[in-house]
Amino acid sequence: MKSSGKNISLTSYDDIFTTEASPGAFPLGIIIEIPLEQLHPFKNHPFHVIDDEHMQKTAESIRDYGVLVPGLVRPRPEGGYEIIAGHRRKRASEIAGKETMPVIIRNLDDDEAIIQMVDSNLQREFILHSEKAAAFLMKKEAIQRKAGRPSKENSSQVGTNFRADQMIAEEAGTSRNQVQRYIRLNNLIKPILNLVDTEKIAFTPAVELSYLKPDEQKKLLETMEAAQATPSLSQAMRMKKLSQEGELSLENMAQILSEVKKPPKKIEDRPPPNPMLPEDTAGIIKPELSEGYIKLPIEPFFKFIPKSLLQQHTPENEEKLTRLFLKMAELYKKYIEKKRSQVK
Repeated sequence: MKSSGKNISLTSYDDIFTTEASPGAFPLGIIIEIPLEQLHPFKNHPFHVIDDEHMQKTAESIRDYGVLVPGLVRPRPEGGYEIIAGHRRKRASEIAGKETMPVIIRNLDDDEAIIQMVDSNLQREFILHSEKAAAFLMKKEAIQRKAGRPSKENSSQVGTNFRADQMIAEEAGTSRNQVQRYIRLNNLIKPILNLVDTEKIAFTPAVELSYLKPDEQKKLLETMEAAQATPSLSQAMRMKKLSQEGELSLENMAQILSEVKKPPKKIEDRPPPNPMLPEDTAGIIKPELSEGYIKLPIEPFFKFIPKSLLQQHTPENEEKLTRLFLKMAELYKKYIEKKRSQVK
């Protein structure tokens, strides 16, 4: 039997959504309508609030239906409230002509607020590399501060078991190495980081460039503008090595960037129809293992690769693809070696 809506009491509606109380007098942990003018951005908020197409769609939704998911705020000592989650919703409310926004008020210390701010924003669909880099660093530092320094008796055990970047990786659904790569991007000067955000410089080369000193990065920026080129991964790795050796100069930067990038190798014209059971192996065993290299036929493996990894070009998917191809190469090598032993 379905329950009837007539039995639901709405007598506390005004108590929950009231806006008549003065700032600071609102109860904690329930949904409150707060005037937009009393909502202030989070200090050093790493995520940009942009008036783009998505913002306009959000504003239209709020205009029609209101803010469906309350923001999260904390009281400010100087008055008003600091937004922990809900910066875009506040801006969209302004565009929609609203005067208030529903929020939940919580008393959080700085580190707790940082962690919740980062976690809530990482759920967004579109995040720039620079945003994620800054957010991961803020969260790592907050986690480390909350963990505190271990006592002398427990220093060895805590030092071994606690890793802030590992905790971030598990909660973000990525690897610890990927978190560390993102945090490295914070060492890039802003103009180069902007090129990473606009995908003019790929993520992986950018990580290598982050090891360059700030003055070297400025010189690199000048060189890239003059050459109208950006470094590939191998070029970025060479620049990093020269920098570590104290030999990176404007001249060798220009020389490296002026090199013609090698085109990708062509896929073999006649790969086996099945990577596990090729029809004719006798003719391919010798060249496949020549000079210690294995030529992995790519096409037969495509049917084993999830389409999402190929369609969504993200650093996480690139890392997954790399691991997948390495595993394929390992399996294919074992297969070829087995067939070679059978031929003998």
